[in-house]
Order: sequence, then C-alpha cells, then structure tokens
Amino acid sequence: MNHVRQELILNFIERHNVVTIKQLQQLCPEVSLMTIHRDLQALEDRGAVVKVRGGARSVRHAGDPGFDVRLQENNIGKTTIAKKALELIQPNSSVFLDASTTNLVLARALPDINLTIFTTGPSIALELCHLHNPTVTLCCGTINRKNLALSGQNTLEMLEKINVDLAFLGVSGCSVEAGFTCGTEGDMLVKHKLIQKARTSVIMCDRAKLSRLMPYTFAHLEDADYIISDAPLPEPFAQAASAAGVTLL
Repeated sequence: MNHVRQELILNFIERHNVVTIKQLQQLCPEVSLMTIHRDLQALEDRGAVVKVRGGARSVRHAGDPGFDVRLQENNIGKTTIAKKALELIQPNSSVFLDASTTNLVLARALPDINLTIFTTGPSIALELCHLHNPTVTLCCGTINRKNLALSGQNTLEMLEKINVDLAFLGVSGCSVEAGFTCGTEGDMLVKHKLIQKARTSVIMCDRAKLSRLMPYTFAHLEDADYIISDAPLPEPFAQAASAAGVTLL
C-alpha cells in the first residue's frame, strides 16, 4: 500500500513540478501528515523528488530551480558542508565562491580574516560586506535572474586574469559517468574555467545531488581535489572518487 501511495504522490509531483504539503494532504486524505512526510522522505531517498520547505519538487524539473527555491532546500546539509569547507580556508589566501546557495551559507560562516575573495554571486558579495578584513571582488557579467549568478564573456575574461588558491563550486547534479553537472551553459563555462584556474578545486555536493543529472557537465571526478558532502556518499561513488585521487570530506 505504501508503494502505491508513493507512486501516486510521485506522479502528482512530476505533473506539477513543485507541490505543497497541503496539496499532498488533499491528494491522500486517508493518511496522516506524518505519513506524507515519511513518503516524501522515502521518495527523496530514492532520488525521485527533492524536499523543499513546505513541500517537494520533481528532479525532472526543467533546469535549475530558482534561487529562492534552492535557498530553502537542505539547509542543515548546507551548514554541514560549510563547516567542513571552513577547514580548508587559510588566512591570506585567495578564494573563489560561485553563486550557489551552499556558498551563501559558507559566506555567512566565514571568519573575519584576511582573504582575497572573488565571487559571481551578488548575494554572496553583499553577505561578505559584513566582514571587515576580506577583500571582496564581485566578478562582472550578465546576471541570470533565476539563479542570481553572473556569467558571460566578460565574466570569463575577468576570471582568466585572476589567480585562485581555492575554488568552491556547487553542483546541481553528479554521477560517476556524467561528472559534475549544472543547469545552464553560462554556469558551466564559469565553473569549468575555475576548475582550470584554481590550484585546488572543491566540489560542494550534498548526497541528494547524486540522483540528479543536469544538461551541462563542467568537470569530471578526476578534475576535483575535494568533494564535500553532508553525509557519507554511496560506496560505488566513493570508490570511484578515491580512484580518481579525490579527497572526500
């Protein structure tokens, strides 16, 4: 019975892309709210949906969800990833933060130390203005209103001229076969450029992203130095990453 109900919920989410808990209660009035939450957790564990605040969305949603939607997803996991990322940051180093919401959480956690920080995220740059010691540079470019990220030819030309010790890059999906993927060509080109430029490339990937595949691959396992996740990664993926020389945190 659980399986039948969960398939009903999954089909409903895939038809509507994003749904609320209230809609799911109306869909399944015979079960409790707690049961619906358990069903959503089971579907997320299968990689079939992504839970968001107050509901869930389909992993088949076209492109990346908007910044506001992503900002509500897995905040506990993002905080876990940010705490691990802080261990890699040394005073007087140069750091790149892409426009991912995980990097926004990292920006909020950064200590007020001497750093040179580059970012393609206007929200991240504004957050860093609360600190006094880092030098913060917001890269130029064309803003994507949906994901609040800067990209384009001007961005790539600027990134070509900078030197970065650590690049922290978020992903929208990843797998052993496809590598690290994102939803737009502009983001792909920026992330790929940073993989080439940075001395150390750090991929920030919560476990749920392993079930998703987005249109653009910006790097493969062997291109990363670190992968930071919020939970232990599946053994086949962890073994492939280790074989590629990647350190898992």
